[in-house]
This record gives sequence, structure tokens and C-alpha cells, in this order.
Amino acid sequence: MASRFRHAALVGKYQAPGSRAVLANVAEFLTSQGLEVSLDAGTALAVGLSDYGALDAAAIGAQCDLVVVVGGDGTMIATARMLARHGLPLMGINQGRLGFMTDISISELRETLAPMIAGDYEEEHRTLLEGCVKRPSAHGVESLYESFAVNDVVVSRGASASMVELRVDVQEQFVANFRADGLIVASPTGSTAYALSAGGPILHPGIAGWVMVPIAPHALSNRPIVLPDTGEVRIEIVSGREAIVNFDHQSLASLLNGDCICVRRSEHRMRVLHPRGWSYYATLRRKLHWNEGVLPETGA
Repeated sequence: MASRFRHAALVGKYQAPGSRAVLANVAEFLTSQGLEVSLDAGTALAVGLSDYGALDAAAIGAQCDLVVVVGGDGTMIATARMLARHGLPLMGINQGRLGFMTDISISELRETLAPMIAGDYEEEHRTLLEGCVKRPSAHGVESLYESFAVNDVVVSRGASASMVELRVDVQEQFVANFRADGLIVASPTGSTAYALSAGGPILHPGIAGWVMVPIAPHALSNRPIVLPDTGEVRIEIVSGREAIVNFDHQSLASLLNGDCICVRRSEHRMRVLHPRGWSYYATLRRKLHWNEGVLPETGA
């Protein structure tokens, strides 16, 4: 069966034990399916696979038409952020427990990946967050930082500080001042991550919205809210020492009072390829253990 793809970039969680052998196995299999294979530069440098070319993010975007990620959801998220501007489809191979997005088991690599490479797969699109940090200055407003996020943007207190006070505006309308340990703005993908552990709801990836979740709020009436993803969420630091903002755990520390974090929907999307028959609900059942303690049905 002919390959639908021409050139695959291989990205790995190279800190994991045995990752070099796993990556070599995946690269060999992709080559056997008729694909040219290149490693991303960081992976190539770490594992020392010299039989394949090494490309940086820009070169992957220009030369490749498929990205195969070997690792876990964290590796998948980091790769999606790195390549967000290029719109390449991602396949996720998990070395350990199956993840929310890395749903191809390494033990079933060949039988699962071969039909997908030939074009037999389910394609899913996930929205991305895009944000920046702005600071007032004598010359106007200075942009300190810009980034993408697959899961969430989190504004929180520093490790040694008390709670922060945050002013939140959505679509240029004032919402509230929150006194809390922090605030999460999560995509539907991120609704099953930190936002879920903080008490937020699960959003199906097809929902055009964000989840905004206060972290340990001072007022118990400050509850999670689902927002439309059509406007900007603006979070101003009113008070609080050593405040931090995280874009998918990429941190910018020592924010000042008056700094603003602006979050909006990115024009770019994350493209994920799943095996045929993949189900979001089956993933939730498996990852959240919804079937635990349920007795099997029996006949009459």
C-alpha cells in the first residue's frame, strides 16, 4: 500500500530510558514504508542517531508533511507549540501508558501505523491559545513575551508569596477582581489537565470555548466559567508579589503589578491523526477510569 506522506519528522522524549532504541525502531519502520525520515535537531543531538538528517523547527515546517511524536502527551504538547505555525499533522506514539493525544501504543506500532501512513486515519483539529504579556512603560506599552499554548495559560502567585488579586476582562467587558492563588484559562484540550484538578468542567474539543478556573479563590462564590473563544481574555495583576505566568508550563516569573496577560484564540490549529475507530469518549473512559467498579452487563 503506497504512503500518503513523503517526509516525516521524528520527535522524541529523549530523556526516557531506552528512547534511542525506540526512536531507531520507529525511524526504521517509517523508512520501510517509503518515507524519508529526519529527526528534529534536539532529538538528534540527544540520542545520536546519525543515520538520519536533523532539522530545526523552520526546516521541518518547510520540508516535512508529517510529524511523528514518540513520548507522552507532554512531548506532544511541546511539539505542537514548536510547530504551531506550520500546520503539520501529528501522530503520537506512546512509550508507556496511552495518553489523551499519544494514542498509538509502541507495542502495536507496525499494525497501527502502517494503515495510517497509507491514509486510513481519523483527523482531529484542536484550537490553540495564543497570548502575550504587556507592561506599561514611559513610552506606552511594552510587550514582554508572546507564546502559544495547547493546554492553558496560568497566572499564579510565587512560591513564597500570598494570594494575588487579578482583574479579569473578557471581550473588553469587566468580569471581576479575583483574589486567589491564581487563575487558569484553558482550551478544551487543557480542560482535562490542570483546570480539571482545580475543579473545572471537561470541554469536548468540538466546543468553541475556554474554561476559566480560579485556583483556591478567597471567595467560594468564585466559580469556574465557560467562555466563548471569540474574544480576548485580559488578566491584570492588581496586587501580589512574585506573580508568575505559565504557557503550558513555560514560565515567565517576577511579573509586576499593572502587568497584563492577554489570551486569545490562535489562528493556527493543532492537527492530530488518530487510528481509525478512535473515540474521544473512549479516551475519557480509559484515562479517567470511568468504568472502574461498574459490573458487566449480563443476559436476562
